Amino acid sequence: MSSRSVAPSTLRSLARSGRIQITRQRVPPQISVRRQLSSKPSGNPTAHLAWKRPSAAVLAAAATVALVYSTGPLNAVEAEAPTPDPPEILIEKSKKKQGASKEENRDRISSQHVQVKKSWENPGVYAWGSNTGKVAAPDSDEAYIKTPRRIPFFDDHLLRDLKLDRSFGAAVLENGDLVQWGKAFSEDVVQPTLTLKGKDLKSIAISRDRIIGLAKNGTVYSIPVSKADQENGPKPSESSWIPFLSTTSPISYRRLTPQKLGIGEKVTSISGGLEHVLLLTNSGRVFSAASSTEDYPSRGQLGVPGLTWLTRPAGSYDMCHELTTLKGFNIEKVASGDTHSLVLDKEGRVFAFGDNSFGQLGFELTPESPYVDMPSLLPITKLYQGTNQVPKVTGISAGGQNSFFTIDATRVAGPSENPSDVRTLGRVTADTWTCGQGIKGLLGNGRWTHVQDQLTKVPALSGLFEYDEKKNVVVPIRMAQISVGSTHASAVMDNVTYLNASEKSSDDDTNWGADVLWWGGNEFYQLGTGKRNNLATPQYIRPLDTAAEIEAGRKDQHRLHLTPKHTIRVKGRKVDVEQRVECGRNVTAVYSAV
Repeated sequence: MSSRSVAPSTLRSLARSGRIQITRQRVPPQISVRRQLSSKPSGNPTAHLAWKRPSAAVLAAAATVALVYSTGPLNAVEAEAPTPDPPEILIEKSKKKQGASKEENRDRISSQHVQVKKSWENPGVYAWGSNTGKVAAPDSDEAYIKTPRRIPFFDDHLLRDLKLDRSFGAAVLENGDLVQWGKAFSEDVVQPTLTLKGKDLKSIAISRDRIIGLAKNGTVYSIPVSKADQENGPKPSESSWIPFLSTTSPISYRRLTPQKLGIGEKVTSISGGLEHVLLLTNSGRVFSAASSTEDYPSRGQLGVPGLTWLTRPAGSYDMCHELTTLKGFNIEKVASGDTHSLVLDKEGRVFAFGDNSFGQLGFELTPESPYVDMPSLLPITKLYQGTNQVPKVTGISAGGQNSFFTIDATRVAGPSENPSDVRTLGRVTADTWTCGQGIKGLLGNGRWTHVQDQLTKVPALSGLFEYDEKKNVVVPIRMAQISVGSTHASAVMDNVTYLNASEKSSDDDTNWGADVLWWGGNEFYQLGTGKRNNLATPQYIRPLDTAAEIEAGRKDQHRLHLTPKHTIRVKGRKVDVEQRVECGRNVTAVYSAV
């Protein structure tokens, strides 16, 4: 086949007859969002394209016309290509309304501005996913909640923490009291109910059947999920504000107390799996304990070599065990999957232990011995061999049978390089790596892998940069948070945000928040896309409050942004508030946190 000259009128006739196709690339609608640059291709380029600002390159591409046509195999004659019709360039009309206030015009201009404003005006909890346990929507009999929906009980409530299981939910209110709901809590009580009060909890972890709560003073409580167990179980004595007078707790609970803590040492962070919990102190020491009454941790996740139900020391089954093999390492973060554990020290070194059946520890899987019962160092440096980059792990996350690691890789001069010739010397690239089970897409690398026992990079969350207009410099985009559920995950990006639009600034000055992406299993609609297909690459979802989008006159699709920490007024008082994501066991939530 060869090309031949065809008159424009003939081309149009051929197009109408269906023999040829004329393609014109249109300029995407302009949306007021931040500028994002990437040195590497996105894991989902189509999803990202719809929300990029038009640039000079895009406008140039819009002027390109592709002519694709076919002719018969015989009598082909070569000639000059015709001059095509000029492309159709669509220029978006201004969304401003004559006579409208600044705030009204900002709402019309920017979906992100509306989302930020609504998160301040209407704090609360949006949930979606499996509802068979009446967790995502306590007052509904629907089996699934397909898209984000508010839980009315939490309207205008700020939370310290929230954790979700398929059959129960638990939240810490702003005053430190514990709230529970779901069928595993009670078949008869539908609405969230106050249970443990007056303990000033700051965070919680959940196991199969218990809630582990950490108070601000470092006390760790283990509370049964079941309302019946709370009422009928042994109730400890509690000290009273009246000297020499004690009372009995209204509900049953246990205390998890690490022994031989130093002066001023206390537990400052906890993380739990199905059967175990990790406790981190402000001295960098780590303790572990059993956290479920159903099964004793038996896959090495406690981090104590040889410890089993039969070999455990005398005393309570949920006593705290210090991880003595970590002595000398100043641990600053802990993370737990269902049956495995991760710890990170201040030098960026990661130790992993527990179940490695799906490679979730990052070590080569050995079928004969799938468990590692002692904290073992991950060889992170080898990931960057030959790249002239020095890696340091900055964050760890775990859930289900998966682990995630965020790494800052700093460019250094190679053995044969002159440092003065390396323009990118000292440049930091932020990458995200993962390992574990990927059959439902939870690895986020675009592959459906059953076992991933070596760390693999998540392309859509790695090598991202943006231009910081305030600092006039290109900066790496790190991950602010990665929340990992049993089969799905979400990443909140630590991109440049802006929350200072005011009456003194122009009506083009709009607020915008942090990008958030979702991937993994979606059989219970836990990704919030409204569809049921699993996703192997991180993607955006639509804003939580679609009614606000319609009210602002928006019909085109926009992405969800989360509001970072900012001081606002709630019921007449100033409070630092931010939105957080919680990926639980087949359930997801976004909540307003303090």
